[in-house]
Amino acid sequence: MLLLKNGFLLNMETGNYEIQDIYIEQNIIKKIDSNLHIEGAKIVDCTGKWLIPGLIDMHVHIKKHFANYFTAAGITTVRNTAGSIIELKPFIDADGKDYEPRIISADRMIDGPPGLWGDDTAYNINVDNVLLAKQEVDRQVQLGAHFIKVYGWLDAEFMEVVVQEAKKHELEVSSDILHSKKVNAIDAANMGIDWLEHSSGIIQAMYPEWTWNSPKEVWDSIPWDNPDEEKLTNVCKQLLEKDVKLCPTMVLYDQMRLAEDYWTTNHEIVQHIEEMDYLFKHWLPGAQTKSGQSSFGIQTKMIQKIAYIYFKMGGTVVTGTDTPAGIFTYPGLALHRELQLFVDAGFTPLEALQQATMNAAKALKINNLGEIKEDYIADILILDEDPLRQIENTMKIDCLVKGGAVYSTKQLLEAIPSEEEMTIYNNDLIKEFEKLGLKVE
Repeated sequence: MLLLKNGFLLNMETGNYEIQDIYIEQNIIKKIDSNLHIEGAKIVDCTGKWLIPGLIDMHVHIKKHFANYFTAAGITTVRNTAGSIIELKPFIDADGKDYEPRIISADRMIDGPPGLWGDDTAYNINVDNVLLAKQEVDRQVQLGAHFIKVYGWLDAEFMEVVVQEAKKHELEVSSDILHSKKVNAIDAANMGIDWLEHSSGIIQAMYPEWTWNSPKEVWDSIPWDNPDEEKLTNVCKQLLEKDVKLCPTMVLYDQMRLAEDYWTTNHEIVQHIEEMDYLFKHWLPGAQTKSGQSSFGIQTKMIQKIAYIYFKMGGTVVTGTDTPAGIFTYPGLALHRELQLFVDAGFTPLEALQQATMNAAKALKINNLGEIKEDYIADILILDEDPLRQIENTMKIDCLVKGGAVYSTKQLLEAIPSEEEMTIYNNDLIKEFEKLGLKVE
């Protein structure tokens, strides 16, 4: 039993604060009122603190060895957009009650040959016929996947089969069609695809002459920093009619744009990541060589404009990071940078926070998450400063509540497994995959 006393409680709908007490029992908010007295409850004095819901990162690729970085940064729920349900099942079953965040996950991504990520493994499969498309969806359904993920090299015919099969099981379909030459955002929407990760396919729909493999003169002809708003609005109208949801992952693009001048911050999570030097070794070489700057980075302003216009038109736009892809997409902290980029795109601090809390929860169809209300899950951040005054204040976490317990950032960082522990864990995982006939690489 927990009793949070005298905190400035943020109403996520109105943006108003009210000094309230919050009584929590078994990870559920049981009572919100002033001057509560609950015998036997552990009291946390929140005087002078700001209380907001735990944050939700709607696009990650999470692994055990960096899962606790998310919770240390106040991200209490993540949407894992391709991975392995077999690998993540213990964390999915925990449902946010342990150190790791709550995980909503797809299984392996469904791509087309030869596969952007190579041959079939536990994390990706290349589909080239109708029967295999149906079998793979059914396999993922049996494993317990929360949604299905398709990738850009999957042929349109088989992509449509995947969508149809997923709908039979009432599962949504997420798509990353950044590298697709034949399927744009409107095509995906007409198929019944629910999610455009990275806002992918919209640029192809606006400028049909452009694909990822277009020659330089085509790339140079696109007004990346000042897109044609009439074209954009026309595409957005068609997506809105199909209720397509966008996860723009602005931080992925922006870190690529910045390259060696990447965003970072003086934070204990960054310090811990740097000390654990076996993690994320691919980041620095990518920054130094500016790999991705002329492809991903150049799209940053375009993606921000797409997100803001679609949001203003009434579309669903949520916060995500693609951690640990690209460069310096710090687990957990990258979402705080994403909030900053949302505000830079035109969202108010409250609107940005809504996309990382209540609206993300609605998009996940979890009706008791993302707000601080009675009968809701008690994922709560206790902040030292007001995030509506300055969005960067979301990083100033005094402590957080999840799973019915109170945690400090330091406590969660101390639970990060060592390299030796991860070696044992990974060897056991490889053996498990091999028993199932699944390759890891």
